Amino acid sequence: MGAIQWLRSLVFVTNIYAMMVIMGILFLPWAIFSRTGALTACKTWCWWVRWTARWMVGLRTEVRGTPPRDEVLVVAKHQSFLDIILIFASVPAGKFIMKRELMWAPVIGQYGLRIGCVPVNRGKRSLAIKKMVEDVARGTQQPGQLIIYPQGTRIAPGVKAPYKIGSGVLYEELGQDCVPVATNVGVFWARKGILRKPGLAVVEFLPRIASGKPKEVFMTELEDRVETESNRLMREAGFDPETAG
Repeated sequence: MGAIQWLRSLVFVTNIYAMMVIMGILFLPWAIFSRTGALTACKTWCWWVRWTARWMVGLRTEVRGTPPRDEVLVVAKHQSFLDIILIFASVPAGKFIMKRELMWAPVIGQYGLRIGCVPVNRGKRSLAIKKMVEDVARGTQQPGQLIIYPQGTRIAPGVKAPYKIGSGVLYEELGQDCVPVATNVGVFWARKGILRKPGLAVVEFLPRIASGKPKEVFMTELEDRVETESNRLMREAGFDPETAG
């Protein structure tokens, strides 16, 4: 069964990246002239991934809570590419803070910039955040829901990593409410590798944290909520993060 699931996963992974290229080309004329075209292309591809994951590898997906539709800061647990897909598919106009090197990735980089993602240099996040805050203040930033991963990278289930201050700086400077997001997707779709496991992968939009709290208070509340609820979702999926490793 393990070998069969790995082969099914290989077909699935090949399928989604091939379709990324195909959709990227098909939607390109619209995306060049309209951000709506780029957003539609990305959302269509997200739908394709979720639909094919269900029947190709037995991986169902579910979005819980209330995805925001207004201008807010979305701060999410990041375990694999799947949480990116589920969060983006759930909000009207998501835009990510992304690693600058992704700008040069085929399709992902070009569409990421077109929908309003903000490239960030590794090791220079404070400068990038400062510039982004300035862009928002000048009204040059694309409208939508700004999505940031507070730990800065994908974190495997059961692994502990600190929350970086960038989320707190954005929360304080932008003056927007924050919507935390918890997930268990890493239990089924790992940070690296081909294997995709069957089951129910969940992202959950948690109650928002109102703007105006001191940065340190916000960071403590954010980490407590996201980690507690992510641990609950992982246990629901049959994985105990406290005993892992």
